[in-house]
Amino acid sequence: AGNPFDVLKTLAQTNKGASLPLASLVGQMYQNQGLAGFYRGVEVNVMRAIVLNATNMGVYDIAKGRVVEKTGWSRKDPRTVFCSSFLAGFFMTITVAPFDRIRTNLMNQPTNAKVYDGFVDCLVKTVQAEGPLSLWRGFVPIWARFAPMATLQLITIETLYSSLGFKSI
Repeated sequence: AGNPFDVLKTLAQTNKGASLPLASLVGQMYQNQGLAGFYRGVEVNVMRAIVLNATNMGVYDIAKGRVVEKTGWSRKDPRTVFCSSFLAGFFMTITVAPFDRIRTNLMNQPTNAKVYDGFVDCLVKTVQAEGPLSLWRGFVPIWARFAPMATLQLITIETLYSSLGFKSI
C-alpha cells in the first residue's frame, strides 16, 4: 500500500531540476507508465521487509543471550534490552542496505523510461557499474535511522510484554 508513496518520495528527493508539485509527479508517472509505475521496486520492498524483520528479531534474540552470558544481567534488564536492540539495528543495516540501494535505483528511474528490468537486472548493473561495496553506500545514515528505531521498537515490545504478563523475547 505504501509503495506508490515511496516511489513519489524518491522521485521528489532526487529531482535535479525545480521542485515539482506532487500532482505533477503523479500525473507524469501515470501518463508515462500507468499504475505499474507506482509499484516500481515493490518486490524489493517485500524482500527488504522480510530481511529487516528476520534480522531484527533473530539478532536481537541471539544478542540477548550473549549479553546475559557476558554480563550476568537478566534477559528483562533494560541494559540487556538496550544493548541487544542496538546490535540488532547494526546488523539490520548490514543486511538491509543492499536492498535499500537497489530499491532506490529502481524507484529513481525517470518516469518516462525504464532503466532496469527488475531486481536482478538492477543489482547486476549497479555492481558492474559501481562495485559490490556500492550496495552499502549510505551505511552510516541508514544505521543512524535503524539503531534508534530498533532500540525503541524492541524496548517498547519488551515493556508491553512485561506489563501484560507475557514471557520476554
